[in-house]
Amino acid sequence: MKYGRKSAYISKLVGLALAGLVTDSALARPLEESRSAETGRPAPISDVAYEVTFDESTAPFRQISVAMSFRAAGPETVILSLPAWTPGSYELDNYARNVLNFDARSGETVLRWDKVDWDTWRVFPAGAEHVTVTFDYRADALDTGSAWTAPDFAFFNGTNLFLYPEEQGYGFSSRVKFRTEPGWRVVTGMTPGSRAREYVAADFHELVDMPTFIGRFEVDSAEIDGVLHRLATYPAGFVTGGRREGIWAQLRGMMPPMAAVFDEMPFETYTTFMVFPEDFGGASALEHRNSHLGIYAPQLVESPVLPSVVAHEIFHAWNVKRLRPAPLVPYEYGRPQPTTLLWVSEGITSYYDDLSLVRGGVYGRDHFYRSTAGDIGTTERAGAVALEDASLTAWIGSRDGTGGIYYPKGAVAGFLLDILIRDVTNNEASLDDVMRELYWGTYKETFTGFSEAAWWATVKRIAAGVSFDDFYARYVDGREPYPWDDVLPLAGLTLHQETTVRPLVGIFPAYDSLGVRVDGLSSGGAAADGGVREGDYLLRAGPVELGEPEDFDEFRTHFSNLPEGTTYEVVVRRGAEELTLELDLRLSEDVQHTLVEDPDASPKAVRIRESILAGS
Repeated sequence: MKYGRKSAYISKLVGLALAGLVTDSALARPLEESRSAETGRPAPISDVAYEVTFDESTAPFRQISVAMSFRAAGPETVILSLPAWTPGSYELDNYARNVLNFDARSGETVLRWDKVDWDTWRVFPAGAEHVTVTFDYRADALDTGSAWTAPDFAFFNGTNLFLYPEEQGYGFSSRVKFRTEPGWRVVTGMTPGSRAREYVAADFHELVDMPTFIGRFEVDSAEIDGVLHRLATYPAGFVTGGRREGIWAQLRGMMPPMAAVFDEMPFETYTTFMVFPEDFGGASALEHRNSHLGIYAPQLVESPVLPSVVAHEIFHAWNVKRLRPAPLVPYEYGRPQPTTLLWVSEGITSYYDDLSLVRGGVYGRDHFYRSTAGDIGTTERAGAVALEDASLTAWIGSRDGTGGIYYPKGAVAGFLLDILIRDVTNNEASLDDVMRELYWGTYKETFTGFSEAAWWATVKRIAAGVSFDDFYARYVDGREPYPWDDVLPLAGLTLHQETTVRPLVGIFPAYDSLGVRVDGLSSGGAAADGGVREGDYLLRAGPVELGEPEDFDEFRTHFSNLPEGTTYEVVVRRGAEELTLELDLRLSEDVQHTLVEDPDASPKAVRIRESILAGS
């Protein structure tokens, strides 16, 4: 319930409630009284149907048109809200800001409406039984949790477009109809209805957990272990031939090892949605109950990065869409849902994504060793940060350099737990068993979600009664360095570290037709302390001329061999003037981690290592 959330008093109550100092009923009472005094109880609705239009008339405006029709049970007002976030993104996106031209009618009769808060509309049926609300949605955010359009294509998430009756809850069924050009396609994970381009959803959770492609794009399908898989890619003609066969081979390899962890394939169909925009850099993806949507730089189509991201999102179909921390059950679409367990949901998923590729024969074991060594390096560079703290701060986008550290640090925590469980049980149990037991106990039986206590109790039970309280206190709730040298040898592995020295200037360079521009400065860095300013163009550092990215290789080679504190000249162009500044040389140690197999490992350690890689 979100009414009155702009009030300082209500904000204080929310904070006290999260701290456990007031009850839910105490929090609800002033909200209930405020709303009831103004409008009375909202009328329930039924026979809910949505219509989504994207065609050549809406595409030029980068808009998607939405209609929601329903039957109102009485003359009371109807309260409709739009979700503020998409599960899996762990950030408030406030999709209501993209709503344009909101309107409410009963047939040709215009109905009165107003706003309750920034993402909630109040409609006054005035006795009308059938009501239709319409709006246009601005779809120009190239983000996996949002909606985006091109002249012949659109993707969206249900959380972007579908309103819900806030007081009524999420249990209502609905129908969805798509309107588009005759030659354009529609692909979604929704359950097909009785007519073409019509779909049904049992409840709101199902409705909004189904991303959709509309327009011109490639789509084909294949069966993997009895499940129909679809691959939908945009733009049309980009992922074809050997590229497409390569992705299908990766999907066929990664799926069975994931299902083996949980002893179940939880969906009848699965759709992999991929978008490769020309001007996009990097990779981003978001999981859903029987699909995932990824946005990738075009050059990643044949990179090992792509299957790693795909495997991560598919594993989420078990770990987070179904096996879920208790604070995320059920999803609440109008408020944050913080949890200390994102390191399990995201980090342990990161452990299994590359491991599944190895278990499925997509890549050799060196792929897992490289990715794990990379996670170890990232963990070490992040410094002292607790996994639980990092999980909690996901919602605020921490700017201290630890944002998202629960991914790599959680991955290696899962790896260490797997080794330790196998070691104390003589390789008769593993982290796979922990995940499987929690899945069947907290999702399949009750769908209550798991608590911290349930997680560690399950770890202890699987580990033959051995307590992991010390592991939790030191490495999950605590900030102690991970015990690589104690645990990795138990799996026949050794961590090698190679340290190199490099000069550290403290600038963020950008390149344009005029040369190397200072796009940003590190606070307290050598450049900032020496007088370099944002917007300066770098011309020379000591004897090294600067103009191209590769010039910095020569800079590093030259200055890495000089003692720290050496003074050197930097020449910059500032406007029409050339300035010579003096900087003090600062050096930074760059540590590269490598995970290698120990040729002298014990037979038990070798068995543990081989079982991890094979999934046995």
